[in-house]
Parts: sequence; structure tokens; C-alpha cells
Amino acid sequence: MTLKVYLSGEIHTDWREEIIAGCAGLDVSFSAPVTDHAASDDCGVAILGAEPDKFWHDHKGAKLNAIRTRRGIEQADVVVVRFGEKYKQWNAAFDAGMAAALGKSLIVLHGAEHQHALKEVDAAALAVAERPEQVAQMLRYVLEGELPG
Repeated sequence: MTLKVYLSGEIHTDWREEIIAGCAGLDVSFSAPVTDHAASDDCGVAILGAEPDKFWHDHKGAKLNAIRTRRGIEQADVVVVRFGEKYKQWNAAFDAGMAAALGKSLIVLHGAEHQHALKEVDAAALAVAERPEQVAQMLRYVLEGELPG
């Protein structure tokens, strides 16, 4: 049975590709939000029409992206949420809360510098990792019972 994993959060690094590569050979399917920042920001106005007010521009895009995000989280067995170093990812925290509320197995991924700020999010997770390869190792362990090394 395929393990469905939704990879949420930070979109400016290749952490998703690292996890996917680390899970080669496993029966895992991955899904994610749109990671092209411009496409994600502009999807609403590109489909529904221009907005002169930036609030409504963002509002249209956020709602359209929420359809994809909700579906991905609802269909996932495991949700991985990555908090990057550069930007405040409020939407990533929201995704983690949604996953926890739905009873999804939640893995949180962030550096040590965010331990204090994310202590409540970490407390809701079943695992907290600092590196993408640790997430891949967790998924391998879950599916195969295999330890790294």
C-alpha cells in the first residue's frame, strides 16, 4: 500500500527533492503545493481576472491555493512541514495546524534556530527533524523497519 506524503512549507530550497531522492525504491507518492512562487501568487488573477487592490489579488490566489493544499493534506497519510531560515512561513504553521487537527501523522522540519519559536508546533508533531535526509530515513523506517547506516 502506497504511503501518501504531502510536503508543505518553504519553497526556496530543494529540500523536497532531497526527501524524494532519499526515498528511492520505497512505495511512496509525494504531493506538494505549487512551488513556483510567482505562479502561486498570481494564480487567482491569472484565472479569475486582474485586481487593482493587492489585498484582493492575494485573496484570490490564497483561496485557489487553499483548494490544492486542503486536498493534499486531507489525502495524505503523512504531512511534512518545512520551516526555512529566511522567511516567516505563516502558511506553513497553518498547514501544520490543519494536519494536526485532522489527525494526520505530522513531521516538522526546521533548523535549531527555530526550536523556541516553533515549540507548540513541534509538540503537535510525531517527529521533528533538522535535515531532509532525516525525514527520508523516518519514512524508510516507517515503511521498511530499516534503520540508517
